Amino acid sequence: MSLFSTPILYSLRNCPYAMRARMAVLLGDKRVLLRDIAMQNKPEQLLRLSPKATVPVLVITNDAGQESVIEESLLIMQWALRHSNKISPDTPAMMAFIEHYDTEFVSALKRYKAAARYRDDEELPLRALCEPFLAELENRLTKQTFLVANTPSLADYAIFPFVRQFSRVDKRWFVHSEYTQIRQWLAEQYQSATYMTAMKPCEKWVQGNDDRVFDQAF
Repeated sequence: MSLFSTPILYSLRNCPYAMRARMAVLLGDKRVLLRDIAMQNKPEQLLRLSPKATVPVLVITNDAGQESVIEESLLIMQWALRHSNKISPDTPAMMAFIEHYDTEFVSALKRYKAAARYRDDEELPLRALCEPFLAELENRLTKQTFLVANTPSLADYAIFPFVRQFSRVDKRWFVHSEYTQIRQWLAEQYQSATYMTAMKPCEKWVQGNDDRVFDQAF
């Protein structure tokens, strides 16, 4: 595949949605051109292609030079993993499980993070609203190695970045919490080549910069 036809992935290193998209690209043995952007200086190309102007955004150019755009991280993950034999295939039940966490858990997590950042008195009650979601994952991981089976699935990589965020809000509390299986699951992700490659820092992309190839050799 020439660089001209290589898909372009607009990303942001610590964004959980972009993080899971990058991990899926690696797991799916895909090759993209990575454009890590600064949200306060969004490139005109991104704004033209995606009015929502958030990451990740994947741009695919076909042989005729026509562009198609994928703006949702889960859809990018499915594109990257469509023919992969490294993870379990997704099912409607799995997608519903992921959607539940993408909406309900992420909503509670955002409120908890905000309360902790501003030392709000609501921090502990808001953390308590997150804990039923953690308890469900802990229960699953007590019975099996990964979230839906004994092999990794889309759910593991889709939900991981948000559990990572939760664990970092109050690190001392989390280390001593009852979520021993979740801590082990997180540790295995942190130690994986996929995560370490996905999280490598790179220079912010601006118009005129050379594109950086992103694949397992990144």
